[in-house]
Amino acid sequence: MNLKKVLWATAILGLIICGFVAYQIYSAIFSPNTQFNNEEAYVFIASDATFSEVKESLEPLLNDLATFEAVAKRKGYVTNIKAGKYAIKKGMNNNEIINTLRSANLPVNVSFNNQESLALLAGRISEQIEADSLSLLQAFNDPGFLNETSFDEDTKLGMYLPNTYEFFWNTSAEEFRDRMLKEYQRYWTEERLQKAKNLGLTPSQVIALAAVVQKETAKVDERPRVAGVYLNRIRKGILLQADPTVIFAIKKQTGNYDTIIKRVLYRDLEMDSPYNTYKYAGVPPGPITMPDISSIEAVLNPEKHDYLYFVADVSNFGYHKFAKTLAQHNRNKVQYIQWLNAQKVLR
Repeated sequence: MNLKKVLWATAILGLIICGFVAYQIYSAIFSPNTQFNNEEAYVFIASDATFSEVKESLEPLLNDLATFEAVAKRKGYVTNIKAGKYAIKKGMNNNEIINTLRSANLPVNVSFNNQESLALLAGRISEQIEADSLSLLQAFNDPGFLNETSFDEDTKLGMYLPNTYEFFWNTSAEEFRDRMLKEYQRYWTEERLQKAKNLGLTPSQVIALAAVVQKETAKVDERPRVAGVYLNRIRKGILLQADPTVIFAIKKQTGNYDTIIKRVLYRDLEMDSPYNTYKYAGVPPGPITMPDISSIEAVLNPEKHDYLYFVADVSNFGYHKFAKTLAQHNRNKVQYIQWLNAQKVLR
């Protein structure tokens, strides 16, 4: 009789222990394990991250790091870490967190605007994806890549079309560069290539001219008119005489692209640079900035008119006064110079 009681007691105790263990296991896997108040928190895991580094990133977000580690080992995550950006939602359990870290890499929007050099672009992109600025710049300037794609020292800047693109955060420098090449090639449809041909320009020349248009006017609605002026001058064999190209030549010569020049001086016009369109005919050898799509489209679809000159309109800031004759242009120019002098803009 006593033996039977002992056996029953042992069995009951065993069931209690098993139940407790089962509860502990269940709790470790399926109980909520987050400690932040927002709806979700983001974790960035580097391509070479160790599990210790993953734990370090997660520690501020979790209630119990030990149970997370136990479940991660059981599910094999410790030896199969995935790089990327991940969203940990409030109330997630360890099982959900690990499944998220395995398969829910989030894309990020990568944006860049009118950079004047690939070094500046590399810096801008490195703030948005894992690749650092040095690796990006090396990828941009890789001789093998440039040779294969027919870009050179002058034209390589034009391959990068300012916009917002979707990438994974752990995109490598080479992957970013190659994607930008595909976007460039996608942009140049047969229709656009034909329009460039009709203008007597290559795609690289279209982008180089669009960069000048970009610098001349910030007004999107005015860009087709400005493009029309430059195309008229090219057809007539007249120098472009675009001040932004002179400013770029100064920056390129000094290597200081942060220089602010508001007024081009007569001595600047004598600078011997292929980018100085007061001395060298035709389109500059490459873009002086990355032009917006609107500027490229303005060159491909210019306004048809007889204007050959333009100058800033001091009565309507941001826009310009256009002229068909040099005499008319000089009258417009006097007003602009008087305004510069009144504002004491010397450089």
